[in-house]
Amino acid sequence: MLACTYIGPGKFELLEKPRPALLDPRDAIVRVTLGSICSSDLHIKHGNVPRAVPGITVGHEMTGIVEETGAQVRDIKPGERVSVNVETFCGECFFCRHGWVNNCTDPHGGWALGCRIDGGQAEYVRIPYADNALTHIPDTVSDEQALLAGDVLATGFWATRISGITPEDTVLIIGAGPTGLCTLLCVLLKRPKRVIVCESSAARRRFVRSRYPQVLVTTPEECLAFVLAESDHGGADIVLEVAGGKETFELAWRCARPNATVTIVALYEKPQTLPLPTMYGKNLTFKTGGVDGCDGTEIMRLIAEGRIDTTPFLTHRYPLDRIAEAYALFESKPEGVIKVAVTPPSA
Repeated sequence: MLACTYIGPGKFELLEKPRPALLDPRDAIVRVTLGSICSSDLHIKHGNVPRAVPGITVGHEMTGIVEETGAQVRDIKPGERVSVNVETFCGECFFCRHGWVNNCTDPHGGWALGCRIDGGQAEYVRIPYADNALTHIPDTVSDEQALLAGDVLATGFWATRISGITPEDTVLIIGAGPTGLCTLLCVLLKRPKRVIVCESSAARRRFVRSRYPQVLVTTPEECLAFVLAESDHGGADIVLEVAGGKETFELAWRCARPNATVTIVALYEKPQTLPLPTMYGKNLTFKTGGVDGCDGTEIMRLIAEGRIDTTPFLTHRYPLDRIAEAYALFESKPEGVIKVAVTPPSA
C-alpha cells in the first residue's frame, strides 16, 4: 500500500509499505476512506516533535471502514464506518480512569498514531485499543462531516470544556486556523456573552465574519485595545490560544482580565517565556497541554444533530498519490486554504 512516511527532519516520502496486520487482540485494521493533513504533521516534518520516529507513516486525522478486528474487540465490527481518535488509550491506567487519556501510560497510549506508530496517511492503518480509539459514524453523517471529529474538533471541544465558559463571559480565541475554527464552533455552543476572534490572515477574518456574524473579529496588532474596549472587566474572562505564533502566548495573557483562565491549545515550535514578575497580581489560571480525545461519542452526536458542521473548513482535496502537492499547498497557506482532505489513491 502507499504510505506517507517520515524519513527525518524536513523530509516526508510516499513509499510502498506492507498492509498492516493485527498485532494485539485489541487492534483493528481500518481501510482509510478520507484523511487530512494537520499542523502537527508539519511540526513533525520540521523536526519539532522529538518523539516522532523516523520511518513511521504520518497522519492522525481520518475516517474509514473497519476491515478486521482482534479477538478482544467488542464494540467495533468489521464493515462499520468509523472516525479515528487522535489518541489511543488503554482506558484502565490511572490517567485514563480520570479522563486524561493524552497521558495514557501504555507504550502506544496518547498521541501515538502518525508519531510513534504508523498513522493514517495511507491506504490502511492499524488502530490499537480499537474500542476506545474508534467512534462509529452514523449513516446520516458523511465522511466529510466526521473527518475532523477525532483531532482538531476534539481539541476544540476539549479546550472549551476545560475552560469553564459561562453565559456571562467574554471569550477571546487567538487563531482562526482549522483548530481555532473548530474551537469557535464549540465555544458558540456554550452561548457566552460575546466571542472575539483574533486572526492575522485577512482571508480567514473574512471567513469568520461571513459565516459567524455574531462573532467580533480583530487583528493581532489591534487585539489588546479591541478586547479592552469590548470586555466588561478589563480583559477577556476566558482566552483560548490556538495560534502558536511567535508572540501569541504573550498576547493571550495580556488580553486576559485579572483572575481569568488562559487555555493554551497551541503546539509551539519554540519555548515560550512566562514573565511571572510582569504578570504578578493578575492571578491567572493557565491550562495547557494536549487534547484528551475521549469525547468522540458526544462530538459525533452533535454532528449528527446538525449542531456542529466543519465541512466548510475542507477547502481542498487531493488523492493520496498526490499528497506531496497537498503538503506544499497546506504549508504555504495561500489565501483560501483552511483544511486539505486526502482521498484514496487515484485510479
